[in-house]
Amino acid sequence: MSSIETKCVQGGYVPGNGEPRQLPIYQSTTWKYGSSEAMGKLFDLEASGYFYTRLQNPTNDMAAAKLCEMEGGYAAMLTSSGQAANFFAIFNICEAGDHFISSSSIYGGTYNLFGVTMAKMGIECTFVDQDLPEEELAKYFKPNTKCVFGETITNPTCTVLDFEKFAHLAHSHGVPLIVDNTFATPVNCQPIKFGVDIVTHSTTKYIDGHGVSVGGAIIDSGNFDWMANADKFPGLTTPDESYHGLTYATAFGKGAFITKATAQLMRDFGCIQSPQNAFYVNLGLESLHVRIARHCENALKVATFLENHPKIAWVNYPGLKSSKYYDLAQKYLPNGTCGVMCFGIKGDREAQEKFMDALKIAIIATHVADAHTCLLHPASHTHRQLSDEQLREAGIAPDLIRFSVGIENADDIIADLAQALDQI
Repeated sequence: MSSIETKCVQGGYVPGNGEPRQLPIYQSTTWKYGSSEAMGKLFDLEASGYFYTRLQNPTNDMAAAKLCEMEGGYAAMLTSSGQAANFFAIFNICEAGDHFISSSSIYGGTYNLFGVTMAKMGIECTFVDQDLPEEELAKYFKPNTKCVFGETITNPTCTVLDFEKFAHLAHSHGVPLIVDNTFATPVNCQPIKFGVDIVTHSTTKYIDGHGVSVGGAIIDSGNFDWMANADKFPGLTTPDESYHGLTYATAFGKGAFITKATAQLMRDFGCIQSPQNAFYVNLGLESLHVRIARHCENALKVATFLENHPKIAWVNYPGLKSSKYYDLAQKYLPNGTCGVMCFGIKGDREAQEKFMDALKIAIIATHVADAHTCLLHPASHTHRQLSDEQLREAGIAPDLIRFSVGIENADDIIADLAQALDQI
């Protein structure tokens, strides 16, 4: 299967003769084995199989396999949420005393995870302006830097990450590049093709697409050579005493990262995705290529309307030629970006609130990137835990409205915006 469309529908689960057409839901916590030896080999990681859903479940694994195939990765796993996926991806290679670098223009919840919660664990994160030239960004690397993190299309500022610049930076310092590909999805972008080592997702967004299941995913390219940088990554390159002295990088090669995240982090933190939600993930993936095309088509029409409206102060949508990220979007996402944009309204906070309250089709919701058109004001909603200085560092203006264009009729969405703008 070479095309992304066919992978969306056919990837991951391949039923045999007389087997269920749809991915089965293995709603079981445990599996039966006929001998103590067989079970023991599973706990020693000497054999593959299932024994407890907190670590692995067939439904989850087959949904993860589809995502892995779509991203062009080597191995993948599902988690309970996108936050859990990003935490696992970093914590799998960082420990107390370590440092990593992240773009400052990332989702507010991830910013807080990195800057506050992980700091309490003794892991330092330096936030950087991702638009800085490579030579300036290189100054932020330290001897204990273990990885670099960014988002393909940032939430909510809708900037585009220069994969090749950051991949070159990370690799020249002997560390992997981790990218959250939630907004673009593997339909519009496969970051691994451009040198990214590890991809994460909040499957809660476009992949599910209907706002019914929370989940996350990690896909490892298998391309980063942990043993070539062994001193930086002892968790992967030295014996793990909690698994009888097993060394992941030598025992599992390209599968080392996902195996460690599963056998060690999932074992200890238990951030599992339920088999029911994994079923929804697989179901969402089957129509992802159709939905994403409609999201992008609608979003470009909406962004063009807003750009030309006299009451709109500014619009940032990478699909617009006026966007400073248009060229990067054409390079990395030539078939379309996503359905999310941000804009500002001329006027004060009262005008912004009056506009949002007047909308009838677009709903005010914490969610983003699903079939329904929705919006929010990050400074007073998702990012309210950040100070004004932190908001500015993240590129979030006080008037920024995040607008997620759904798959309704584009003319209806535009008419809704027009009538709301008429009221301010």
